[in-house]
Amino acid sequence: MFTSSFRLRCVVVVALLAVGVASGVERAAAQKPGTGSSPSSVLRPVGGSVRNDYRSQHFYIHTDLPAAEAQELLERLERMLALISVYWQKQAQGIIECYVVKDLANWPAGTLPDEDGRQMIDSGGGITISQILGNTGKSTVYAGADRGTPQHEAVHAYCHQNFGTAGPTWYAEGMAEMGQYWRKDDKSVQVHDVVVKYIRSSEPKTLNAIVNSNETTGDSWQNYAWRWALCHLLATNPNYAANFRPLGLGILNRRPVSFEQTYGAMADQISFEYLFFLQHLCNGYRVDLCSWDWNRKFLAMSPGSSRIVRIGAGRGWQPSGVLVRPDQTYEIACTGTWKIDPKQSVSADGDDKGRGRLIGVVFKDFQLSKEFEIGADGTFSPPSEGQLHLRCNDDWSSIADNTGQISVKIAVPK
Repeated sequence: MFTSSFRLRCVVVVALLAVGVASGVERAAAQKPGTGSSPSSVLRPVGGSVRNDYRSQHFYIHTDLPAAEAQELLERLERMLALISVYWQKQAQGIIECYVVKDLANWPAGTLPDEDGRQMIDSGGGITISQILGNTGKSTVYAGADRGTPQHEAVHAYCHQNFGTAGPTWYAEGMAEMGQYWRKDDKSVQVHDVVVKYIRSSEPKTLNAIVNSNETTGDSWQNYAWRWALCHLLATNPNYAANFRPLGLGILNRRPVSFEQTYGAMADQISFEYLFFLQHLCNGYRVDLCSWDWNRKFLAMSPGSSRIVRIGAGRGWQPSGVLVRPDQTYEIACTGTWKIDPKQSVSADGDDKGRGRLIGVVFKDFQLSKEFEIGADGTFSPPSEGQLHLRCNDDWSSIADNTGQISVKIAVPK
C-alpha cells in the first residue's frame, strides 16, 4: 500500500448558497478526531475574536467565525456532501478536517498547521492537503470563510478520502465548482455574477483546451469558470448526462476511461451546445430545458402540403421537423395559448413587448441563423436554408416557469 501527498490549490469565486437536505450540527470538544477530550488552547480569545472547534457528522472545523455562522457553514457543508455522495454513489467516509478563516489576524503564526494553507487563504483561495493511502485518504482543508471556498475544497477532500483521487484538473476543479453551486432538485445555473460576466465577454475556451491542456490546479479563477461550464453542461444536459456520471466514476476509480472515448462520436453536438450555453449563460438558465433534439427527422415540404407541430413555452429551441429554404414563403396558423407570466395567458403573438411571441431560427451545419419573428398567423420567409426550430420568446433565465403549449400549423401554398 503506497502513500502519497496531494495539495490542491484553489482560487475560487465566491459562490451562492447550495441548499438541500438538512443536517444536525453539534458543538465539538476542542480536539482532533480520535484524540482525547482535553481542551485545546485554540479556544482562547485572539485578536478580539475567538477561534473555536465545531463538529458535525462528517466535518471537524476550526474557525474564527461566530457560532451561528459556523453552524450555518456546517449545515451547508453537510447538505452539499449529501448531494455529491448520491451523485458519486459513495457514502462519505471519515471526517473532513477544515480550517476556515474569517480574519487571518485571529490566527497568529503557528496556529495554522500548514504554511501553504495560510498563504492560500491570504491570497483569497484555499487548499486541500491529502495524504493518500491506496484508494482512500485523509484530507485537511484550508479555506477563507466566504460562501464558496469551503464547499469547493470539501469536494476535493471528499474525493480524496473516498477514492484516493479527484481526477484530472478539468474534472477535479470543474466538479468542485459544481459542488459549491449545486442545489437539491434545481438544475438552474446559480453562479456568481462575475463568472457570468467573464464568460459572456470572453473568447470561448475550446473543449480541447479545457480537457487536454497541461493546466494545473490553482491556476486562475477564470480557468475554473471554463471547467465549471463544461462540467455543468455535461452533468445537466440529457444528451450527455447519462454518460458523464459513469465517466466521472471511471476517472475516480482509475478505470481506463477518457473524455475522448466517451464523447468522441458526439464531438460536433457537444461543441455546438457548449458554445450555445456560453453565449446565453445567465443565472436561472436551464441546460436541460435548452438541450438540442438531435434525433428529430426533418423533411422538405411540397406545395400544398402542411404539417402540425406542438411547441412548449417552457423549453428552448424545439424542432419543427420542417426543412425550409429562403426562396419559399410559408404560412403559419397557431392555436392555443401559453403563459410566460402566472397571471397572464398570451397567444403566439405575445404581449405588447413581444414576450411570448413565436419566433424561429434555422439550423444548418452546426450554425444558427439570426432569430426571426413569426407570430400567431401570417407568412414568413426564412433567412437561410436548413432545419426550422421554434420557441416562445422569453429571457433565457425565465423559461423554466413558463407553461402551456401551442399548436403550430406550417403550410406551403400551392
